[in-house]
Amino acid sequence: MSAATELKLTQNSYYAASANEQPQYPTLNADIEADICVVGGGFAGLSAAIELRDRGYSVVVLEAKHIGWGASGRNGGQIIAGLACEQSVIEKALGLDAAKKVWGMTLEALDLVRERVKRFNIQCDSKDGFLGVAVNPAKGAALREWFDGMAKNYNYDTDAKWISPNDIQQWIDSPRYHSGYYDCRSGHLHPLNYCLGLAKGAASLGVKIFQNSAVQAMQQGEVVKLNTETGSVKARFVVLAGNMYLPEVSPKLAPSLAKRIMPVGTYIIATEPIDANVAAKLIPTQSAVCDTNFVLDYFRFAADHHSKDHHSNKQRMIYGGRVSYSAMTPPNLSASMQARMAETFPQLANIKVEYTWGGFVDITMNRAPDFGRLAPNVYYLQGFSGHGVALTGLAGKLVAEAIAGQAERLDLMARIPHHDFPGGKLLRTPALILGMAWYQLRDALG
Repeated sequence: MSAATELKLTQNSYYAASANEQPQYPTLNADIEADICVVGGGFAGLSAAIELRDRGYSVVVLEAKHIGWGASGRNGGQIIAGLACEQSVIEKALGLDAAKKVWGMTLEALDLVRERVKRFNIQCDSKDGFLGVAVNPAKGAALREWFDGMAKNYNYDTDAKWISPNDIQQWIDSPRYHSGYYDCRSGHLHPLNYCLGLAKGAASLGVKIFQNSAVQAMQQGEVVKLNTETGSVKARFVVLAGNMYLPEVSPKLAPSLAKRIMPVGTYIIATEPIDANVAAKLIPTQSAVCDTNFVLDYFRFAADHHSKDHHSNKQRMIYGGRVSYSAMTPPNLSASMQARMAETFPQLANIKVEYTWGGFVDITMNRAPDFGRLAPNVYYLQGFSGHGVALTGLAGKLVAEAIAGQAERLDLMARIPHHDFPGGKLLRTPALILGMAWYQLRDALG
C-alpha cells in the first residue's frame, strides 16, 4: 500500500468521521528531559504512559503523526480474550501452568479496557459480547474441540457458552454459519475514540504528548537521547510502541525489531445508517462477530449517534476482512467488501457502503505478541497480530511494572520465542503471499 493510498483510506474512515473532539497536541520544538520517553501515540504507548504516570514517573509521548494514526485508530474495534495465536502455541513454548497465567492476563486486559473507559469517561460506544462462529460442519467440529479444551484447561465456559447448529440462528440471523460460541466478557468499541480518550486521560495526569514528532535517532546509554527534527528528549527509560510503523517512520531506531514483524493490510467498510430494529434482528446480542477461517471476516454493528449527520436510532454495520499480505490494496475494495457482507447477511444486499478504509497491522511468525528489551532501559512492545485493542493495554501495564522493578510478568511474555520472517526484506512478502494463498484455498475447501 502506498503512502498516498493509505492516507486516502485513512481519511475515508467512519471512525475519523465520527471522532470525538480532541485537544491539539503540539510538535516538540525544544530539548527536554523526562523519566520515561514513550515512542508511539497508539493504544500501547498511551497505556504505558498512563501506567507509568500512575507510578509517579514523568512521561513524554512522541507520536510521528497524530494520536491514533496507526492500527489503534483504524481497526475492527473488537475486544477479545486470548492472543492471536492458539493457546497451544503458548503451552508448547512455556508449559501449561505458564500458559494459564498468560490466558489470565488476557482476561485482565479486557477488564483494563473497561476500567479506563470508566476512569476517563471515554465516550467510545463500548459494548459487551463476542461471537466466534464456524462456516461449515468440519470447522464447527474443530471449533467445538477447541472450546471443550479451553473449558477443561482454562475454565473458559465460565465466561462463554457453546452454540449448537440448532441454536445458531437465534444468535446470528445468517445462512453462513454452522455453530459457534458466545463470550460475554469480550466485546467491542469505537477504537479511535477510545484512543483519543486515552490520550486525553494521559494528558490530564500530566503526561506530555507531542504530535508530528517522529524520532529520527536514538543514542543509548544510562540516559537515552531521542532526537526529532526540531527537538530532543533525554530519558532514563524508553518504551518503543510504534509497532508496524516504527521501522517505516524511524528505520534507524531499532532495525532488529523490523525483521520479526510483517505488515498486513486489513480493510473495513461502514454502511449507511440502518434501523436499529433490523440490526437487533440480525445480531440480537449486538455482539462483535468473527469467523474461524484463517483468512477471516469480522464485523459488528456500531452506534451512529456520534456521526456528523446525527441520525437517531440508527446503527451502521462495520464489516472487515479482505486481508492483504502483499502491501497492495485489493482492487474494487468497496464493492468486494460489500459482496462479502451480503453473503453473510443477504438482508443487507441493497444497503449502501458509505465508508471504506484500511491500514497495516503487524503480525509475528507465530502470531504471539513480542515484548521485551533492547537494552536494560529500552523496552519494546509489538506483534499484537490483530488482537491489540485489549492486549495493548496489558502490554502498557507490564512494561510499567517492569520499569518500576516488578518484571516477572513482562519476562514471562518475553520468554515466548520469536523468529525473523524468512527471505529477508525482498523475499519475505512473496513467500508469505504464497503461504496465504494456500490457507485461502484451504478455507474455501472447508
